[in-house]
Amino acid sequence: MADEHVQVLVVGAGLAGLSAALFLAQQGIEVLAVSKHRGTSPHPKATGQTHRTMELLRRAGVADEVLAGGAGLDGGLVIKIAESLRGRVFHTIVQEDHEWDASLSPERPGMASQDHVEPVLLRRARELGAQVVFETELVSLAQDDDGVTARLRSAGGERTVRAEYVIGADGHRGVVRSFAGIGRRGHGPLSHHVGVVFDADLSARIASDKLTLFYLRNPAFTGAFVATNTERRNVLTIEYDPARESVADYPLRRCAELVRIATDAPDLEPEIVEVTAWEMGAWLSDRFRAGRVFLAGDAAKVTPPTGGLGGNTAIGDGFDLAWKLAEVLKGEAGEGLLDSYEAERRPYAQLVVDGSYANYVQRFAPHLAGPDVPDEVDHLHLTLGYRCRSSAVLIEDTDPAPMENPADPTGRPGFRAPHVVVDHDGTQKSTLDLFTTWTLLTLNPAWRVPTPGLDIPTITDPTDTLAKRYGIGPTGATLVRPDGVIAWRTTTSPTPTSTIPLPALKSL
Repeated sequence: MADEHVQVLVVGAGLAGLSAALFLAQQGIEVLAVSKHRGTSPHPKATGQTHRTMELLRRAGVADEVLAGGAGLDGGLVIKIAESLRGRVFHTIVQEDHEWDASLSPERPGMASQDHVEPVLLRRARELGAQVVFETELVSLAQDDDGVTARLRSAGGERTVRAEYVIGADGHRGVVRSFAGIGRRGHGPLSHHVGVVFDADLSARIASDKLTLFYLRNPAFTGAFVATNTERRNVLTIEYDPARESVADYPLRRCAELVRIATDAPDLEPEIVEVTAWEMGAWLSDRFRAGRVFLAGDAAKVTPPTGGLGGNTAIGDGFDLAWKLAEVLKGEAGEGLLDSYEAERRPYAQLVVDGSYANYVQRFAPHLAGPDVPDEVDHLHLTLGYRCRSSAVLIEDTDPAPMENPADPTGRPGFRAPHVVVDHDGTQKSTLDLFTTWTLLTLNPAWRVPTPGLDIPTITDPTDTLAKRYGIGPTGATLVRPDGVIAWRTTTSPTPTSTIPLPALKSL
């Protein structure tokens, strides 16, 4: 007999696990998240949040708090391939001021790093009722037709937890994937790095108001430099060969000298905060689901950090699983809805991994260039213009393209519902704030017929753009899922036999 029962057990409390726990708790689901680590990540990595990620954090009520973690980095973005901070520049990837196009999203991109974001998610998840426990390890996992039994070990001993579903968000070395019998494939390990976190005043060498990232091809080493939003805090990574060296071969004195070389500051005396070793890789799990067990974040895919999307994808995975599991657990949708998680998120993860690998070859390993390297992926198209394809979307056109330009949206099923400012209950708000449940968006009063499980808000269009951006004209309607993805649309007025395909989409 189990010692404890919960609706969902989340293994891992990083960006994916905490997001899943937060959004499940927000919808009234009983959730327990456990992590073998002592607490949230202390490392300034996974910096940057896309428009889409900030929209999800807006739903959680923490967008402003996350944005505050990037305070001071409002001046833009600098990404270069160079010999050193002041050395020869081989290629300028990005050098621009922040351009927040308010027509795309009500949220600007964030510049916070993981060590700031995770505590924000943790606090909010607990505030909403989620249990989050650290220093607790998963020992075994077994599932049957009715649920999953997990054995957990902590300093207080072992206990058994029975859950209806389990989310494996325990990272690329996590055990949930192995317990579920899911393999993975991909380019595998790409390179090994020593990460040097250090404090130093580099204001004379970098713009203090910009996020600065240099990929370094120096005669002394290959690596990368990134300035964090914490005052004086910076990170230098150095590629090394584990067959010849280990992190023990990088004592503080050597790390300090490498920092001086990278920053072109021969007299600099950096304060070395931490030296760690890590592996850069590219993997994709063969499946994202095995029965009642799901994978999210780095447990589902491992992507090089050269696309800046690993952490963003983790948060997106957690959110996507949460709303779908909540619908099923509350009896508002059938089990079939859960099949859409892998159908929609795995192709997206493949695009993320492929695009990031292409960036890795360009920025770190040009010797690997060749016809087998995937094409680069447009960042904005991927984050705001990706098309979901599953049984939870009714796609009627034959266009095979996985993305479209979000600056010129078509409003077709599968795509993210465009941001448009509308009048609702006497208040101007973004359409994105209307999608807390399945929502029918229309300007035609004839479509506003009360339907169980469906919200049909009364809106007006002061900017006269909604009909065009959603492709519904003055007579049609569009059905939007709780995640803001368009599920179905029509351009015509309803007839006596017209039906909204809500039951089919929810797999009831």
